[in-house]
Amino acid sequence: MEIPHSLYGCVLLFNNDITNTWPEVRATLLCKSPGSVLGGCPFFTAVFSELGCTVDWIYTEGQTLGVESVTQAAVVRGPARCVLLGERPALNCLARASGIATRCQQVLDMARTARWEGQLAGTRKTTPGFRLVEKYAMLVGGISMHRHDLSGMVMLKDNHVWASGSITQAVRDARSVCGFSSKIEVECRNDVEAQEAARAGADIIMLDNYTPQLLHTAALSLKQQFPSVLIEASGGVTLLSLPLYFSPHVDIISLGCITQGCPTVDFSLKVQGKLPSNESVVHDDKDSHYNDDENISPSHDGKEMANTDCSLPRRDFAF
Repeated sequence: MEIPHSLYGCVLLFNNDITNTWPEVRATLLCKSPGSVLGGCPFFTAVFSELGCTVDWIYTEGQTLGVESVTQAAVVRGPARCVLLGERPALNCLARASGIATRCQQVLDMARTARWEGQLAGTRKTTPGFRLVEKYAMLVGGISMHRHDLSGMVMLKDNHVWASGSITQAVRDARSVCGFSSKIEVECRNDVEAQEAARAGADIIMLDNYTPQLLHTAALSLKQQFPSVLIEASGGVTLLSLPLYFSPHVDIISLGCITQGCPTVDFSLKVQGKLPSNESVVHDDKDSHYNDDENISPSHDGKEMANTDCSLPRRDFAF
């Protein structure tokens, strides 16, 4: 959570002696990127739920937002202090996830237009500490997450092969550990490595950094000899070059650009005013971690201050 360090921010958000009381407010979530795909709603809602606020969604997860310059996507209700505390981390999650979901939808539309029947996938090239949000956004956008982490599947890259001595030995060593329950993928830089990996029993052959023309030729040859092997194209694939990689002999195309350099969706949260008494958010006392009798929490300068409105613990979100 973003706890302000500046004097002014601390006064505005924590010093109830100056502001007297914190009213219940209604804030509208606005999207200013027309035609974007909405993604990351659970993370946005979770931030405000921790602060005792409620979120009512106008659009649903995965839905394309309006073509207007500004679209209302949701309404947040709660104490003003809590809405302001949750605003930035919640918007960060939503903007990033929606940006990735939108890009996924773009590449998926390209594949459908070309009538390519393979799978588009992301990579592990994600923002540190933010992988859960970004991988989730891939699912919302309609593509495969690929591996979530190293335990998702055995992938043998050049360094693994070097350490084992050969592709054949690396595949044999990996199979002895993972058994039949996990697939083994081998990253190959040329046709010789791809042939060796297929003969060694790899389930997936990744043709890495192939040009489109070489990719089509290599994929056709491998499929003719090893029909059950999956072929993945990866490395150097961009939004502009993606259509060139579509082939009936390529099963998977993975793109780092799904997350790397992906623009975010422009969202803002605007407080519209105080809530009428009949719309005020009901706070459950059992959610409070403060003493019900004293209802006090420590302030930044060590003094005790009354916590009259948003009596939930301050938590740091790793966003």
